[in-house]
Amino acid sequence: MDDINRIFSENLKLLRARRKLSLDTLARESGVSKSMLGQIERGEANPTITTVWKIASGLKIPYSELMGSRADSQLELVRDVVPQTEDEGRFRNYMLFPFDSVCGFEMLTVELDPGGCLEAEPHPDGTQEFICVFDGELSVCVAGQTLVAGPGEGVRFKADAPHSYKNAGAVRCRASMVICYA
Repeated sequence: MDDINRIFSENLKLLRARRKLSLDTLARESGVSKSMLGQIERGEANPTITTVWKIASGLKIPYSELMGSRADSQLELVRDVVPQTEDEGRFRNYMLFPFDSVCGFEMLTVELDPGGCLEAEPHPDGTQEFICVFDGELSVCVAGQTLVAGPGEGVRFKADAPHSYKNAGAVRCRASMVICYA
């Protein structure tokens, strides 16, 4: 986890410096407090998934752009990826393939323990999510609609509005998620 926080901290400092943004400005744009942003940049905080999404949205960049870059070709194993967690560890996000500007998407695996949930901030305009469920059951709420998918089923939705994920089932939910940025 220390590596993820270090990479995130370095990328945040670099992006903020390149854009000549003060902590105050980024706090206003992202909804994350100036003190929290400072702690993250100094490597003193372990930001939640929600906090990273808010910062990415404030910067108007894909989530994974804050998490580092990868080689041109590689084999990625979920078991080797340190997850980011939310909901007291019941929601785990494994970033497999960070955002690629050529392809315009990022890919991750998510796991939700029974009762696990995540309230997600809107992504940039035109963003869509594509989710394929492998195990368990996933409920996705967006724009007042609830979509429920089980093993072998998928969900697609516009993710530029507030949305949430929940495992209301009795077993762990495991799914693959592709986030496409317009």
